[in-house]
Amino acid sequence: MNFTGQHILSVNQFNRDDLQNIFDIASRMEPYAKRQLRTKVLDGAILGNLFFEPSTRTRVSFGCAFNLLGGEVRETTGMQTSALAKGESLYDTARVISSYSDVIAMRHPQAGSVAEFAEGSRVPVINGGDGANEHPTQALLDLFTIQKELAAFAQKVDGMHIAMVGDLKNGRTVHSLSKLLALYKNMHISLVSPNELSMPSYVIDTLENAGHKVTISDKMENNIGADIVYQTRIQEERFDSQDEANKYRGQFRLNSDIYTKYCKSNTVIMHPLPRDSRSDANELDNDLNQNPNLAIFRQADNGVLIRMALFALTLGVADKVDKFQCDVPWVSSK
Repeated sequence: MNFTGQHILSVNQFNRDDLQNIFDIASRMEPYAKRQLRTKVLDGAILGNLFFEPSTRTRVSFGCAFNLLGGEVRETTGMQTSALAKGESLYDTARVISSYSDVIAMRHPQAGSVAEFAEGSRVPVINGGDGANEHPTQALLDLFTIQKELAAFAQKVDGMHIAMVGDLKNGRTVHSLSKLLALYKNMHISLVSPNELSMPSYVIDTLENAGHKVTISDKMENNIGADIVYQTRIQEERFDSQDEANKYRGQFRLNSDIYTKYCKSNTVIMHPLPRDSRSDANELDNDLNQNPNLAIFRQADNGVLIRMALFALTLGVADKVDKFQCDVPWVSSK
């Protein structure tokens, strides 16, 4: 894939070579993300950060990634603070905002909305999540994290066992990640969820057509002894009512006792965040916080690296980042 000038809308755009290219560039971004060095490769460039659905990590990490490359960020948050609330079309919004920006990151609650927006954009658009459809940058950072975490145990993505747990019906992160996993070989994928929140059949078909073994269950016991446990929260914003979401909250909890009983000693715990820490949910207990295999914060850190890599690729400066590096004029303990 020639990334320069291209939209990043779906994981379907990538093959394995593309993934490794992104990951290699992301790894090279680490000194800048840790503030050991600075780069001004995007000095003068502007990111339009358009988030029409609530977000913390994704929105801030997109902005942080662009700043770390030397660029500036302009943001819109919430539907009601934008002209969309006045009836403006996504196409018109795209035509205008893209004239102010060099690249746009966008999140919107409706599936397919980011692709619709991209049709009117004059600059590259990166999908930060469109409803229950896809979240390609999350899938990339998830796979990057999986590769790094497994490497610490001399394991590879090919042949691994991953258990995806929770709301697999509405969780766009597991939909996108599954599509990427279909590019790999000989996996065992355990799908653990309430029957009503099971993984969509088209995603299961994609995994099985790739030759992976897929196990489906509504019980965690004996299904999470995997290399990776990818926990998700109940996507209450996708339900018709709060009462309906409440029926499933707290059904699949992972704590130290359950981890010790059913997981391997080196099972890596992942979660796209935010984890729901309310007492009636508590899908990942705080008693796991000191477990060295809890990778959720390393996972979030990797999001900045991946998004830096995507900005560098789409703006055609991936080979120039080091040429514009300079020292950090302040002391950092990071």
